[in-house]
Amino acid sequence: MSRESGSELIYLNALNRISVLGARRISALTDHFGSAEAAWNASKDQYQSAVDLKGHLDKLIQEKSSIDPRHEWDLLRKNKIKSISPGSPEYPKLLSQIPYPPPILYYRGSLEKINNPSVAVVGSRRCTFYGREVAGRIAGELASAGVGVISGMALGVDTAAHNGALQNRGYTVAVLGCGLDRCYPPRNQDLMEQIAADGAVISEFSLYTEPVSFNFPQRNRIISGLSLGTVVVEATAKSGALITANYALEQNREVFAVPGNIGSPYSRGCHRLLKDGARLVESVEDILEELYIEPEEQLTIEITGEVLSASEKAVLEVIPYEPMHIDRIIQLTGAGAAETVATLLSLEIKKKIHQTPGKYFCRT
Repeated sequence: MSRESGSELIYLNALNRISVLGARRISALTDHFGSAEAAWNASKDQYQSAVDLKGHLDKLIQEKSSIDPRHEWDLLRKNKIKSISPGSPEYPKLLSQIPYPPPILYYRGSLEKINNPSVAVVGSRRCTFYGREVAGRIAGELASAGVGVISGMALGVDTAAHNGALQNRGYTVAVLGCGLDRCYPPRNQDLMEQIAADGAVISEFSLYTEPVSFNFPQRNRIISGLSLGTVVVEATAKSGALITANYALEQNREVFAVPGNIGSPYSRGCHRLLKDGARLVESVEDILEELYIEPEEQLTIEITGEVLSASEKAVLEVIPYEPMHIDRIIQLTGAGAAETVATLLSLEIKKKIHQTPGKYFCRT
């Protein structure tokens, strides 16, 4: 048993349970005292000389007195949550390169493929249909190319990205802003279990940590830190996805953005990134080319060179990337209802369009 899988992890977990300690302070303490166990057993005066606690020293001592390191470790085991530190051979290599990597990382699932090339796919929770479709498609194509997909399991774009990877039998990692003993958002419980079965669910937060708002920017640095590049699919001007993109830049990773409707508030963040120099993404090839990744197998990214009939071209021209009702399509094309329905079916078979509930259609 390695030191990281034994007592060192036990005391790292105990230190991580203290609210006034974070990655920087825990790293400073373990560096100063030589190990997590020595840091845990230090006195109040020794803490004061080891790290700047900015008036939090009394709170540290108070919280520490109510924590039993062995009991906390047993709770992790009971919840089937594993952990690693930067000294563990399984610790993600890219993550270890960021400033102040998590001194302890909790996970469910498998880290077997964590060091394979991975790309983050992130965006708004309240995304459009276009955003969900694009995120799912990009993630699915990355998975087909043998590239891991990293995201935050939030509603909207994140959920679509995880599902896209899973549907293409790819490796996907969800990074949470809470402890792994809970699921956030709760409605993604089934998705969380699927990710844990085929990929990994990761957090730097200890058990019982609630998904409070200030945890998520901190979580975002891990999403970008695990990835060679970050793709922002949709983002408002103040979206958390932009925080992930900024972390990627600070970590010297690539940033990509998907263009959207110029009138949509969900495109403003992406367009700002593009103005600032982010790589524009129209297909997964743009990502693989920029990151110098050779796909494991031939991708079917787009249906190219396929001949469309005159009626198919006429119908396709009026269909936007947002859902449009069939009655409006018939009205715009001027063709009969039966002919339009047949043409729509043909376009759907050729994967040029997608049907959504209520007889709405949009481009893919």
